[in-house]
Amino acid sequence: MTPATTMEIGCHLPTQGPVATRDALLTFAQQAEKHHIASLWVSDHVIFPRSATGNYPGGRFPHPPDKPYLEPVATLAAAAVITTHARLGASVFILGHRHPVVMAKLLTTIDALSNGRLICGVGVGWWKEELEILGAPFHKRGRQADEAIRVLKELWTNDKPTFSGEFFRFSDVGFAPKPVQKPHPPIWVGGDSPGAFRRVVDLGDGWHATSKTPKELGEAITRLRAAADRAGRRFDTITLSLRFGLRDELIAQGPHAVIDLLAEYKRLGLRHIVLEFRRDDLGRMLEILDLVAGTIRPAVDAA
Repeated sequence: MTPATTMEIGCHLPTQGPVATRDALLTFAQQAEKHHIASLWVSDHVIFPRSATGNYPGGRFPHPPDKPYLEPVATLAAAAVITTHARLGASVFILGHRHPVVMAKLLTTIDALSNGRLICGVGVGWWKEELEILGAPFHKRGRQADEAIRVLKELWTNDKPTFSGEFFRFSDVGFAPKPVQKPHPPIWVGGDSPGAFRRVVDLGDGWHATSKTPKELGEAITRLRAAADRAGRRFDTITLSLRFGLRDELIAQGPHAVIDLLAEYKRLGLRHIVLEFRRDDLGRMLEILDLVAGTIRPAVDAA
């Protein structure tokens, strides 16, 4: 593996549970800005069926159905106007949750409000019941996601957008404004199935992994590189990123345990890591944020 010369560190916003409040969001985002955290992130669920037949990436889904969970697009719009430099990303927007024409408008608005700071993480989703409640065909979600990404790009880049596909069609329409970022906000595709890797290579600007150990990540990168080689895509044009759950058990081992692990991810070629320290107490989240910015990030930068 070729190590990343730099690995940016981002953080997940407080969007779930007791900290899913305006004041917590404002406080955390402003503290992250003071620390020059590279990016701030949300994740995407809309409704919580009490049964789940899918497999959550990394194990059992940790969010009880009755706990608050802020909607990600609206949350990023709020973050856009209370921050000035942090990139704003989704880990990930589930493409079946919203019609792609509506999604294109929402996201170009966030890119405008943030002056070009959006990272568009996208995925097909895993929760059959949630997708079906929202009207998305679960067993066709891969094909539908491919079309949705193409719809986003068509609306974002073409002055006279036209599209005719299996799921979405339009012609003779106007769409403005276009995104601030050109040709469009970076699209980081989630998932590690063969279909997801094909989607990364064919349609994405980056790959966004979730909940992988360094060994698992290294093996997945090898498979992604092979997919890129087969498609004739230069591997170094694909940004590698990971969302990583920073648990108290790891923090309790001391800063060097976290530093050593993140340095190992960096050596695998990660360009961006999103630290998720989901806690019910905002004070604890701010303590971890201070630790990341003051101790962990400088050491990882130097590794």
